[in-house]
Amino acid sequence: MLAIGRALMASPKLLVLDEPSLGLAPKLIEQIRDIIVDINQQGTSVLLIEQNAMMALSIAVTPPNRSVIPSTSSSGVVMLIPSGCALWRW
Repeated sequence: MLAIGRALMASPKLLVLDEPSLGLAPKLIEQIRDIIVDINQQGTSVLLIEQNAMMALSIAVTPPNRSVIPSTSSSGVVMLIPSGCALWRW
């Protein structure tokens, strides 16, 4: 969470998160997910690279007239969450 806070101090337009849930307890993973959602709703686009596909897909975005197609492989999920898009919870 400290790294996320440090990155946000620069007021980025795009926040790249690589495995933010790695090694965390399930309760902390939920908090990280909620923080990512809050960051996005405040106007920052998020590029999320995550092996925890359930967490990543739980905050997938479907922009108007587009569909998000996560890049899936045996190593996880990569998705871009543009700012200002409605979040879609599964």
